[in-house]
Amino acid sequence: MVAPRVYEAMSKPIVGYLDPYCFQVIEEIQDELRKVFGTRNEITFPISGTGSAGMETAVANFAEPGEKCAVFVNGFFSERICEMARRQGAQVVRLEKPWGEVFSDAEAREFIHREKPRIVAYVQAETSTGAFQPGNAICQAAHDADALVIADCVTSLGAAPVEVDATGIDIAYSCSQKGLSCPPGISPATVSPRAWERLGKRTRPVQSWYLDLKLLEGYYKGHKYHHTVPISMLYAVHEGLALIEEEGLEQRFARHRRNHLMLVSALEKLGLRMHVDEGHRLWMLNTPRVPEGVDDAKVRKRLLDEYGIEILGGFGPLAGKVFRIGLMGSSSTEENVKLLIDALEKALAAESAQGVAEK
Repeated sequence: MVAPRVYEAMSKPIVGYLDPYCFQVIEEIQDELRKVFGTRNEITFPISGTGSAGMETAVANFAEPGEKCAVFVNGFFSERICEMARRQGAQVVRLEKPWGEVFSDAEAREFIHREKPRIVAYVQAETSTGAFQPGNAICQAAHDADALVIADCVTSLGAAPVEVDATGIDIAYSCSQKGLSCPPGISPATVSPRAWERLGKRTRPVQSWYLDLKLLEGYYKGHKYHHTVPISMLYAVHEGLALIEEEGLEQRFARHRRNHLMLVSALEKLGLRMHVDEGHRLWMLNTPRVPEGVDDAKVRKRLLDEYGIEILGGFGPLAGKVFRIGLMGSSSTEENVKLLIDALEKALAAESAQGVAEK
């Protein structure tokens, strides 16, 4: 859900992409993004594009042709990283786990030490499964191998600690429509000094002109024309970050965790089991398993048609097996948890009754 104040901010008059006020907004966004990312990185930009643009920015700038890119694959979006790296001509090597499981520290170290890649990529908060992947061991092993680490923080930014610097992440990206409670259209990204130095030594031009970080630096820092930024979306992100600042990061994280635990407890009372093991679950994206014999699409359609509540189903190997329930940003409230549980209980009961009647 988009915060009401964000909608209001988007109605402000549009200025030009080289207007001093535009750059003032961008600089304030950069300052606030550093806090939410948990970083002091100078290179922290609001990339024009959705979260996939952030992913492609990270991959296109740092996964060079012929170089080895090691990816921890345990969900849909780690698969997307693999495909983007392959299209860049990188040599992709994979360590795989079933969707919903996470990698242990020992598995991470062994994989990286064995492969000795130039780039390592993982998804911190996997939207397709509801699993959180710790990154400390991944980053430490990667740095021991002189590799850079890319982390997908699309679902975690603004809703849970990302801790870029403390974890050792070199390149992180996210989106505007989840934890920041804004419409889709901006992909926050941050790059460590170590990664920026590596990029400066690159001899091949970055394949993507639009997402070339060196060219983007010329705009964001040098105020030289590169592309027309979506100024209304910048207003939105600016306001979304102001809301986070007012609430306080620790309070915001605690709210997401509290509502997640409330939801899980209520789901379990309905007889639903969580797909991801306790201790590895996301606070903002919850994946209860679909009960045996229940058609998840019919339940979700009933929720939408009768109660105006939209939740998503699984895809890939989890298609028909899990519900995906978002509790992100301004939508993560106790009231919404109660509203959903009441509607879900009725929808499941109605589907069960209809199934019995049809037999």
